[in-house]
Order: sequence, then structure tokens, then C-alpha cells
Amino acid sequence: MVLKNATILVIDDDADVLTALRLLLKPLVKEVVTEKNPSNILSQIEKKNYDIIILDMNFNGLVNTGNEGIFWLNKIRKQKPETAVILMTAYADIDLAIRGLKEGAADFLMKPWKNNKIIETITTILSKKKSKGSKNNDNSISSTDIIGDSQVMNDVFVKLKKVAPTDANILVLGENGTGKDLIARALHDNSHRRDQPFVKVDVGALTDSLFESELFGYKKGAFTDAREDRKGRFEAANGGTLFLDEIGNISLGQQTRLLTVLQNRQVTPLGSNDAIPIDIRLICATNINPHVLADEKKFRKDLIYRINTVDIIVPPLRDRGTDITELSHHFVSLYAEKYNKNPFTFDSGFISKLKKHDFPGNVRELQYVLERAVIMTDGSILKPEDLVFSSIERTTSTTSVETKSLNLDDLEKNAILTVLEKNRGNVSKSAKELGITRAALYRRLEKYEL
Repeated sequence: MVLKNATILVIDDDADVLTALRLLLKPLVKEVVTEKNPSNILSQIEKKNYDIIILDMNFNGLVNTGNEGIFWLNKIRKQKPETAVILMTAYADIDLAIRGLKEGAADFLMKPWKNNKIIETITTILSKKKSKGSKNNDNSISSTDIIGDSQVMNDVFVKLKKVAPTDANILVLGENGTGKDLIARALHDNSHRRDQPFVKVDVGALTDSLFESELFGYKKGAFTDAREDRKGRFEAANGGTLFLDEIGNISLGQQTRLLTVLQNRQVTPLGSNDAIPIDIRLICATNINPHVLADEKKFRKDLIYRINTVDIIVPPLRDRGTDITELSHHFVSLYAEKYNKNPFTFDSGFISKLKKHDFPGNVRELQYVLERAVIMTDGSILKPEDLVFSSIERTTSTTSVETKSLNLDDLEKNAILTVLEKNRGNVSKSAKELGITRAALYRRLEKYEL
């Protein structure tokens, strides 16, 4: 979120280093300037203000060999004390790097570097500067793993900042894979309840028999398998935040029981007559269209009012523009490190192909696509052909156009796609719903190259 507007100056006498850092940072930040001659540093920072300067510690024949970085660090600090300086050093210069920190450097990086480490270091420094600069008006959102600097995401951050410190009940709306759980976590981490429990429950997966015992708890002997007292999720979240995910999938009966608890602000465990007061901040999330929630045959209107003091709509990835680039660098760096691979660079068409895809599975789909690319690619450059998009994820518009065909093969293919999407790729459930065996479904998947 803070990278997009950053200006960075890189100073190193190695042309390969300058090229590598320019290619890495250019897609992420506003401007990258490279300089090979350290004698030009003072004139560079005189004519332009840089957020961060990445400075090599050793240059050929300048000042005192081995101490050049410290010399130029002091010059920069004297002329532009507000500019953060990251020292770039080889392993042998670690003592000098520590000295540099004492002299006022913001951080140091070691050669050879890891791309994700550089990006993480720059992001951290920029976040601290932004936090410090906005301390008086508290404009920053801290403790969040949400990546994005598009206008639609900045609108989300503004709303999040306003509602997070309150105890208002929040309804988070958005398609599957947009990161609704990250929004819920950010709301908690930026509230006065941040040091209290954050409890998440996927209520859409709870059967009627489990709904009350999981949420409200039970006493020993309340039912056959109740061998000891157990706190419910409401009681476990007492003093903190309770996040009910997939709230749109609960039955009308479950809605009634939930409404009673929210109205009375107390729960009664199964097998007990004693009500327990609860103090929670409630956050709910659903991928169901708000118009469906407004249908009283499917969702109680009085419950909607209870859980929806404020709603936050998380935009789909296809509407987030340049965020795809930042997210791609993040995930590729993450998986390169996870699978012990060297840092990757992107071919010129790689990001272009990503941006042309509409990502019906949103950020989650992007994450899996990039993980697959990192695993399967042998070289260090990711190319457009390394991207393989799953046919399981289909947009509604694409499916509706294809179903206009009355060809029997097309009808069968689209029926399979629809059911697979409904069951989130679960072959067993899809086969059962289609009235065929798993083996028969696999044969059809192969036939239609799905």
C-alpha cells in the first residue's frame, strides 16, 4: 500500500546490481533512479527528494577503502536527514553495516540478496515513515497483511480506519477469494480489543446439531458425547472479537437462535439453565449478494440489522488494477523462498497476461496460479507460458454465454462446470449431484479437457 508512491535512489558501482534492482523495484514504486558514481550523490539528492536511498558500502578507490559507505551515509544524513538510507553490504562487511546502523542507517541488506527481503525491508521503512508522519491525525492502518494501493482498496482502508476503533457490528461482503478474513482480522487488530481473543467460526459449515454446541457451549452430560464442560465460541471470544464467516449460509432456525443471543447479549450453554453475559465485537462475512440477504424468505431482516451496522464491500481482483503487480511480486517471492528457489524476475508479457485474466477466483486464484508457476518453472524468469489458469474457475458471464449453445456436448460441459463451481471443485459432491459416478465424471473432465 505504501510502495506505489515511493521514490528510490540506488547507488552502486556495479552496473549489474543497478539493473537488477531497477527491474525488481520499477513495477512496484513510483520511480527508481540509479547512480553508478557516488560523487554524484549530493547533486542527486539536492535536485530531488527520495524516500529511500539504497547505498553500497564499497566503491573503487574512494575515500577510505571499506568505509566509503559510512562516509557517504554521513553526507546524506547531513544534507537530507529525513531520507532513509539502506546500506548494501557483502557478508565480510557485517561489522561496518552494524556501525552504519549506529550512524543512522535505517537498515542494511547483504549481497547476494533475496528479492522478497528487499521488498519487505523497503515496505517496513516506508510504513514507519508514514505512521510517524500521520501520528497526529492517526491516518494509518497497522497490523494488516492486506496488500494493495488501488483506489478501490484505498476506499476500503479509509472505511476500515473509521470503523475499526468502534464496537459497531460489521458485515464484510465480497466474492470468494477476495480476502474477507483479512479485513476481519484488520478490524480486530486496529480496535481497542486488539489484545483480546479473535475467534473465527465458519458457521456455514455447521449442522443444526453442532450450531448451538459450537457457538454456545455445553455442560457435561448435555448429550451422549458431552464428557466434560466446554466453552462455546461466544464465551471464548468474550472481551474480544467474534468473526462469523459464511453467515449467509445458515438456516432460518439457526438465524433465530443467533438473533436471540445478540439481542440478550448472553448465552446459555446446552444442559444449563444459567445464562452467561458476553461482551463481544461481532464481525460477519458472506459472499452472498446483498439482494439475496434482503429476501426475508432466506434471511431474517431483524438479524441483518443486528449484524450490519456498517458494511465493508471487498472489491474483486479484476477491479483492482495495479494491485495485481504488487500481489504477484509478493506471492512469487513468498513461494520462491518456500520452495528454495532463486529469486524470479518477470518477462515483459507475464504481468500483461495476468492483467488480461478476469480472476473469478480473485486473490486466492492468483495465489494458486503463481504458486504453480514457481513450482513448475525451471529457469529464473517467469514467462506468460508459465501461467496456467484453472478451468474450474469460471465467471458467470462466460458460463451464461456458453450455455446458449444447444449442442449436447456443450450442454453437458456447461452442466459439469456449473456444478463444479457450485461445489468448489469437489468431485465427489459434483458427481453425486450430476447423478453419475466419480469415474464417469473424471472421464468427462478428460473428454472436455477441464
